[in-house]
Amino acid sequence: MVEVTEPYAVGTPCWVDLNARDQQAALDFYKDLFGWQGEIGPQEFGGYAICAKNDKPVAGIMGPVDVEPGQPQVPSNWTTYLSTDDADATLTAIGDNGGTVLLPVMTVGSTGKMLVAADPSGAVFGVWQPLDFFGAQLVNEAGAVVWNELHTSAPGEVGAFYDAVFGARIAPMEQMPEYLSYNVAGRGVAGVLDLANDPPGTPPHWRTYFAVDDVDSTVDALVRAGGNLLDPPTDQPWGRVALVQDLDGAVFSLITPVPM
Repeated sequence: MVEVTEPYAVGTPCWVDLNARDQQAALDFYKDLFGWQGEIGPQEFGGYAICAKNDKPVAGIMGPVDVEPGQPQVPSNWTTYLSTDDADATLTAIGDNGGTVLLPVMTVGSTGKMLVAADPSGAVFGVWQPLDFFGAQLVNEAGAVVWNELHTSAPGEVGAFYDAVFGARIAPMEQMPEYLSYNVAGRGVAGVLDLANDPPGTPPHWRTYFAVDDVDSTVDALVRAGGNLLDPPTDQPWGRVALVQDLDGAVFSLITPVPM
């Protein structure tokens, strides 16, 4: 079990959450798929549910995002949050460097501060400043997040953006020069992939990878539960990977990583 016991370095993916059209159905779906424990939370926090594996927080699930009357509903999706030590300063830096703030800084009780933004290519991400809660406390094992990956049409432009806002550097991965690594303090904490590798029409996005013990059997279970298989399991140098959708169409990847 890989436990995280201290705040993440600035710029590091620290949390993921899902906005679902039917929150309880999503909680049940991921409980069966990954063995998560979670229930709808207090109404003062919009019912936000913190899901746990082995009693350690791994991800959040909330209900539909509120939109202005007459506006289209926000599609269900997984959002990656990057850690910061000053949400207000990060908000300013996002605007100063070509990003777009979608949700301004909000204080979430005593747990932390958050905002949601898009980078210059349009990929949406969250920002989390920890107070009492620093993010995922269990990672890199079955049923938990193992990787986050930015899919973008402009790796060079967004590289300058994430460097200016978070001090993160995007550079070719040493073992696979065709793949870009998102580095914090010299350590690869996420990946970056050119959007040309995605199906035509796919918008820029941050993708979440969840580790599982057996991709093929997990895909079978997901399909039986009403999810969709987008790309079948394939063997990659880093593991066996499949691209899937949940009940509401939120896209994520499953991976059985190659032992390191």
